[in-house]
Order: sequence, then structure tokens, then C-alpha cells
Amino acid sequence: MSIAQTPAGRFADELIARLRGAGHQAFLVGGCVRDLMLGVTPKDLDVATDATPARLLELFPDATPVGAHFGVVLVGRGDTQVEIATFRSDHSYLDGRRPVRVEFETDPRQDVIRRDFTINALMLDPATGEVLDYVGGQDDLRRSILRAVGDPERRFTEDRLRMLRAIRFAARLGFTIEPATLAAIQRLHGLILTVSAERIRDELIRILTEGGARRGFELLEQTGLLADLLPEVAGMKGVEQPPEFHPEGDVWVHTLIMLEAMKDPTPELALGVLLHDVGKPPTFSVADRIRFDGHVEKGVEMAERIMRRLRCSHDQIEHVRALVANHLRFKDAPRMRESKLKRFLRLDRFEEHLELHRLDCLSSHGNLDNYHFVKAKLQELPPEILKPRPLITGHDLIREGYRPGPPFSRMLEAVETAQLEGRIATAEEALDLVRARFEPPGGNPNGGDEE
Repeated sequence: MSIAQTPAGRFADELIARLRGAGHQAFLVGGCVRDLMLGVTPKDLDVATDATPARLLELFPDATPVGAHFGVVLVGRGDTQVEIATFRSDHSYLDGRRPVRVEFETDPRQDVIRRDFTINALMLDPATGEVLDYVGGQDDLRRSILRAVGDPERRFTEDRLRMLRAIRFAARLGFTIEPATLAAIQRLHGLILTVSAERIRDELIRILTEGGARRGFELLEQTGLLADLLPEVAGMKGVEQPPEFHPEGDVWVHTLIMLEAMKDPTPELALGVLLHDVGKPPTFSVADRIRFDGHVEKGVEMAERIMRRLRCSHDQIEHVRALVANHLRFKDAPRMRESKLKRFLRLDRFEEHLELHRLDCLSSHGNLDNYHFVKAKLQELPPEILKPRPLITGHDLIREGYRPGPPFSRMLEAVETAQLEGRIATAEEALDLVRARFEPPGGNPNGGDEE
């Protein structure tokens, strides 16, 4: 169990050696120790020490204080950064997020017993491999158990986001949540609504993208957190689907199967998978068969509302809207006009539209004919064919005498459609098409078309 093989690991070793050479205790702590014990290379390295914040800045004058109140500094070398924190105990959590007061400690045990879960409360001496375990974290790691440190209700009322973190760790690691810890979340889940939307969003995206997304959402549903945070998704449960298209079961089961099948998704693709059928519950009806008329349009509206509630970025919202809006268009791809198909294939980040469709099919009827058709077309058509250089622009129309206005977009779209379908190839042919199809300059002050 060594980190010395990586630049970050060697740097952390040096920092710990320097702290110890100055007479201080210093250990790797937290998630990096957990990952090392599981045989996983840690993404981040954290060091805990009895050196005070002032002493840390003396020893590392180039360090950046990132949490002065909590005794945390960041020490960097090139692209490598290590966080060093002074042992502390926390007191009086009044806002459900941060302690009002902390005390710096010299005993590592005091630092450990304030932490969230036993598997995140281990300290490691990288020089000797000795593990300091005051809370039974090693045993819980061996038994694949996620357990709160001490009283779980206290841990979750101190920082309510820990309820979502419990779900994330259990899902990603494939661990079982210890019964008392699980019961505490089930009792306290409503407190999650006092946490900021941004913190909730970040945890939900991690649950969706770090691995074990299906397990994560099953736990969210089991604990009551899903109904608190995403009632629209919780509403998928029990909404039946036509068995001829969805032999797998209801909308909730279908979505879970898709979540399970994702491989290293981007946040936007993962959200698209989660929300692609969110419009089905409110549009459910039974006529000749089960129907969801208008569920795509309703889903786009609901997905945007959900993502705005979670304070997602504009770009994220727009891409997820597009994923939801276009997820049924693949069934029409083989019958699309050439211009329509090319415009479809050049959607931004089309590979994610294609992957969403693949997951959708594999999680229902299993027919990938349209997926293979579209994928073959993508290979046949290079970017310069999918989106050729425009034959004319608005400036050319102005030179022809047309007055700028809304009809310009219809004129240019008609030209591009003919270009994509191979009916025209030059600027003069494009202008001839405009002259033939649209009112001549002066015939209509707004340049309206004749159709």
C-alpha cells in the first residue's frame, strides 16, 4: 500500500517527512487512505497534522490558505497539489453544513471522530504502512459496509449533505449501508431540502457518473431522498408501458436499466438518460393501448425546470433539453429526407444522442436497427458533407435587393436544403432558387415567400 509511484504520492511523502522532521505528527487521511486500502489510485491526497495553521505557513511559505477558519492549506508543485489540515474537533453545527467553532487538536483521534464515515476516517503513515484506526474503518472496508462515525443522526444533522454522500459512496463502492446509518437517513431525509441546490446538484451528478448509478438511485428511492429532490423521477415508479415495446417493465425500471448500462457518461448524458422519459407519467393514457402522447415535449419542459431548480449551467440545460427532445427521432431516421437526416446527424455532441438511443433500445425492445443505420450514415458522411460551406449569405441577398427581415432565414434554409440534397452546388444556383421561390425585391416590402 504505497503512493510513492506517482508524482503526487512522492510530493505528499516529502511534505509528511518535512512535517515530521520539524517535530510534528503527520499522516495521510480520509478518502485517499480508503482508496489505497481498496487497491485504487487516489485522485486527491490529504494530509492531517498537529502543526497549527500558522506553523504550516512557516514551514510552507508558498502554501495557499483555503480554509483558514478550519486550518486548511494547499501546497502545490507544478500541477500537483496536496491539502494539509490541522487536527481539529468541530463544535456547534447550527446551519446543517459547517461548524460554528473548531478547536485545533494534538490528538489524531479527535480529528478522526468528527468525520463522516468510518471508511473515510483512517490515517496512514506512508513510511511504515501503519494505519491508525479509531473507529473500525478497516473492518468495515473488509466487510464492504458504509457506517457513520459514532451516532449517525448526529453526523447527518451536522452536515445534511452527508446523507447524499452516503448514497454516493455505497453505490460507487458497492457497499451495504449499515442498518442504523440507513435508518437515520430514512428518518431525516426531509432535512436535505435545507441544503443548497448547488451542493445537491454536485452530489447527484457524482452519483450518476462515478459508477453504480442504478444502485445509487435505488438507494435514493429507498431512503425517501428521491421524492424530496426529484419527485418527477420518483413519479416514474409504477407507470406501466406497452409491453410490446417495453417488456422490461415500468418507466422507473426502464430508467434504472439504462442507468446501470452507462459507461463513464458525461454529466449531460447521464442527466439525459435520467430525464429522457420524465414526461411519461403526466402524459400516461390508455386508449387502444398505453400511450404517452406528447411526452417528449412535456419531458423537455420538465427537464429544463428540474435543471434550473438544481442550478445547472445554461449549456448543460440546453444540451439535456436537446437529448430529451431528440431521443425518439431515431425511429424516423431511415425515412428522413436527406437534408433532414443530415441536419439531425450534425446536432451538437451527436455521439451522446446516439449513445442515449443505444441505451434506450438495449433497455427495452433490444432492436438496434436504427442505431446501426445512423451510425453507418455517420461513417459515410464526413463533416464537410453534413455541414457544407454556405453557398450564399444574408449579404448576398441584400445585394440582390432583398430587405433584411425574418424571411431571410427561410430563404437561406431553402437554399441549404437544396444544397444538402445535392440539387444545387453554386452560389448562382442558390440565387436562382431564391428568385424562383420567393417574392422579387420590391414585390413585397418584407421579402415574403410565395408559399
